[in-house]
Amino acid sequence: MRREILVVAAILLDRQGRVLLVGNDWSRRGQVRYTLPGGTVEPGETALEALVREVREETGLRIKAVDHLAYVIQVEDRRKNERTLAMAFRASYEGLLNPKDPDGHIVEARFFTPEEAAQRLANHRPLQEPLLDYLRGERGRFYAYPGWGPPGVRV
Repeated sequence: MRREILVVAAILLDRQGRVLLVGNDWSRRGQVRYTLPGGTVEPGETALEALVREVREETGLRIKAVDHLAYVIQVEDRRKNERTLAMAFRASYEGLLNPKDPDGHIVEARFFTPEEAAQRLANHRPLQEPLLDYLRGERGRFYAYPGWGPPGVRV
């Protein structure tokens, strides 16, 4: 049976226009992968509730307001027999960076320029392309990828 995963992510920008990324070490082997702060929507939780919870856990920041839906990504990972649907929301925040990830996967939370973010996300096309398009002014796009590496389709 195919696994269906619903993910939410926050696009948080500082006053200099830098975007917040978190460094994840899911394998706990020093192999850090950068993403927007966010995560899986848990049973009984709305997408926006999950967004607020995940941002708080991964960064220590509090979401003040969700401004708009920035983009949606669909990844069909046939190798793992799973489909991931990820929604990225632009949000405003308050507080200081102070990650307290209960799972212990977050090793860093830091603001990056768009160029630095592109480098950190270079090996993960479904994470890089939509975010860079958004930072260049595009919003409301849908992206579909046949896996985590191959080119996708932008609508």
